[in-house]
Amino acid sequence: MANETSGMRRLPVRAALGVGLVALAGAGLWLALGAGDGRGRESFTGYVVSDDIYMAPPVAGTLTDVWVKRGQRVAPGDALFRVDPTVRAAQTRQAEAVIAVNRAQLAQQEAALAHARADLAAAQADADRYGAQARRLAGAQQDKPGSVAGLDLDQARASYASALHKRDGARAQIASAMAAVAAARAQLDQGQAGLTTARRQLDDLAPVAPSAGRVEDVMARPGETVAANSPVVAIVPDGRVKIRFYVPQSLVHAYGPGRRVAIGCDGCRSEMSAVVDFVANRPEYTPPIIYSLDARQKLVFMIEAVPSDPRAILPGQPVDVAPTADGLPRR
Repeated sequence: MANETSGMRRLPVRAALGVGLVALAGAGLWLALGAGDGRGRESFTGYVVSDDIYMAPPVAGTLTDVWVKRGQRVAPGDALFRVDPTVRAAQTRQAEAVIAVNRAQLAQQEAALAHARADLAAAQADADRYGAQARRLAGAQQDKPGSVAGLDLDQARASYASALHKRDGARAQIASAMAAVAAARAQLDQGQAGLTTARRQLDDLAPVAPSAGRVEDVMARPGETVAANSPVVAIVPDGRVKIRFYVPQSLVHAYGPGRRVAIGCDGCRSEMSAVVDFVANRPEYTPPIIYSLDARQKLVFMIEAVPSDPRAILPGQPVDVAPTADGLPRR
């Protein structure tokens, strides 16, 4: 009876030992599986960010048209919206009228300059003719005194002096005409600048997409009055979509600008990648929104990378980042 009791007491000890061995084996298997499903690999969790472009009119006015909607793809030059152009269109027409007047004034001054140059040419010809006549008479009088009447010589000299005076007056007239032409051209340039400004302001009332992207939001509707520089349409440009992730300080030197990394996300196509273009120069502690793969990685550096296919991901979407595609978590 004692032996039976003793044997019955040893059974729980053996059972406990067996359970312990099974538990130990299970723990080892769990660790092995855990190391193989990504927890032991160098991978990080990040999210998609974007630098949105906010399109706004330069002046206040009534919104007459909105040609895009949220989520729509736009190409460079696509029209987005239009503010009532009545006032700006009138200013443009006024600037065009000023240009017409300035051109007419310039043409008039250029005609006056051409006339002054013709007068100078005629005055110069008269001066040359009277001068030659005066020199001829003076030479004849010098060679043979009394051969030329004094009255004729005096008249020739007077005519030459008068011609020189007219020539000088024509030269002054040309200088004045040239100054008037320069002033008319300056007024024309000023008018053209005003017309360019008026047309630019008119075009600004109907802005176009500066680059390819996706319409993130439309903040106003036709019929609403919008303030100057108040955003109407927000665009997420393809070239300004980035992957933001955080790397422990022990690994940050391996992720310098130009480093290519593999990225993956739920529902995304495989073989996506990104190129690092920014590394923060100061560390920070892991924010709550980041689901760190290792709770011990507290001190991290923010890194941003440009994705190979920015249209395949959306701002705010979580992504996985790894040195190679093999390091991404299986999905």
